[in-house]
Amino acid sequence: MKKAFFTFLLILAIIGCKQNSKTTIEDTAQLEQKYPSDVLPFLDEWKILLGDGTYNDSLVAYKKEGFFYVQNDGESDWVVYKTPNSGVTSRTSSNTRTELGQKAHWIPETGGKLTGTLKVMHVSTTGDATKASSYSVVIGQIHSDEGHENEPLKIYYKKFPGHTKGSVFWNYEINTAGDNIGRFDYSTAVWGYDFSDVGASATEYPEEPENGIALGEEFSYEVNVHEGIMYLTFTSENHETVRFTKSLIKSDFTTREAIPEQVLKVYANREKGGGVERDNAYAGEINYFKQGAYNQANAKSTNAEIYGGDIQKQYDNGSYAEVWFKHATVGASTRPNGH
Repeated sequence: MKKAFFTFLLILAIIGCKQNSKTTIEDTAQLEQKYPSDVLPFLDEWKILLGDGTYNDSLVAYKKEGFFYVQNDGESDWVVYKTPNSGVTSRTSSNTRTELGQKAHWIPETGGKLTGTLKVMHVSTTGDATKASSYSVVIGQIHSDEGHENEPLKIYYKKFPGHTKGSVFWNYEINTAGDNIGRFDYSTAVWGYDFSDVGASATEYPEEPENGIALGEEFSYEVNVHEGIMYLTFTSENHETVRFTKSLIKSDFTTREAIPEQVLKVYANREKGGGVERDNAYAGEINYFKQGAYNQANAKSTNAEIYGGDIQKQYDNGSYAEVWFKHATVGASTRPNGH
């Protein structure tokens, strides 16, 4: 009788193990089949360009390992945007990207709104510290789709090698009057430094920013273009909320006398940067949002290492940008609060 009872218990244990094993396999399969559109339902409103040149304008139930996929950090699912320092770029840029492009277009007077909650997991660890774009990635943009096709907004994250904390800042690129060779960016710090803070030499870095954002630290931004005015809000649990207001239909940079000292410093030894902006800035011009990882560490402008363009070698040796988003929205503008 005891032998029969023992045999019965053994059979139950074996069945239980098989069921647990089956559950684990099923759970793993479900994770492997999770798509970015399961995490960010708004992806039907976007197209994407990946760092290897892959283009797709149908993002529901779409992913590509190594570039655009889902990762769980133990608490939440995140959409990963990953791109090497060197890959296949768009026609207007030397920088690789795994980045969304909004299908809908709008003018500043009509406006629109973009939000994102994210954490930057990696930026290039190679580059020249005297170059403003080194070690940085753009995590959100407004891009013009006509005229000079300049960018009234680029939101950056940048961290120097050896630092724990990096900087978040945003750049406004003028809608140049006349020849676009004169275009320039004006940069504003959110947490940490702005675009103009660079190293004293290729291998010397500024002091680490006291109020910076670490890799893996969550923060959020809201870009609300309402009736021609851009309202920016940046929030993070461990930092003060920061807000900015900038007109997209009336320029602050119409004369050489109005050009800030920062711009003169950044562009002092560069061909571009000597222009002024048309009086009505981006008024009436078609724009659209972008979001993801737009890697700024290209070899040409930052001397970043690219390992002969081999993407896997770049990933293995730190020559890439990686940004995770767990929440994002896009839609119509709203009347601003708190500005």
